[in-house]
Amino acid sequence: VKLLALEPGHRMHRERLTDVLWPELEEKAQANNLRYALHHARHTLALASDSETAARLLPLRGKLVELGVEGSLAVDVEAFEEAARTARYSRSVRAYRAASNLYAGELLPQDSYEAWAEDRREELRRTYLSLLLELAALYEDRGEYDAAVVTLRKVLASEMAHEEAHAHLMGLYALLGRRGEALEQYERLRKVLKRQYATEPTAESRGIYEEIKTERFPP
Repeated sequence: VKLLALEPGHRMHRERLTDVLWPELEEKAQANNLRYALHHARHTLALASDSETAARLLPLRGKLVELGVEGSLAVDVEAFEEAARTARYSRSVRAYRAASNLYAGELLPQDSYEAWAEDRREELRRTYLSLLLELAALYEDRGEYDAAVVTLRKVLASEMAHEEAHAHLMGLYALLGRRGEALEQYERLRKVLKRQYATEPTAESRGIYEEIKTERFPP
């Protein structure tokens, strides 16, 4: 059910579905597992409705396994991705806030070690972080520096070593006249990069730090 919910169109060829779920098994064993899995899933769905409805919600059409009838399925992941596209098209602060609020956190955390979920999980997280960075930039363009700061802190709450967010925060603190906090932010960046990746901040981040330290930022 999770695989089908994440798949475009909510349908998969049965052979691809079995290869994803049971790659180590032979074809006959895969087919047997699929029959059992479909029966179990329909039974579970029937507990919330009835057996006839459950069969319609998880049909096997030829070699395609489907989830839901057309127009009957709402998936939060799809709602988030559509809201992200709308925000980027409109460049509206309200749209960006609405889209970022739809991100419900890590995708399927109970399936952390499932290969089929890993790429989509990371893709969604990256989309969320990008939305926040773009929203912070919109706030800064409008002179709403405090709102930009709050937004960038959300980025760091999700990825503490996100250097772009640290550098942007340093600049915002300087614009707000909070020079001490700007310099402290650089130290936090330096420590987290050393701890997690054994690296140092980039030349760009160091340049911003030096400009703030010598009171040459903002220009």
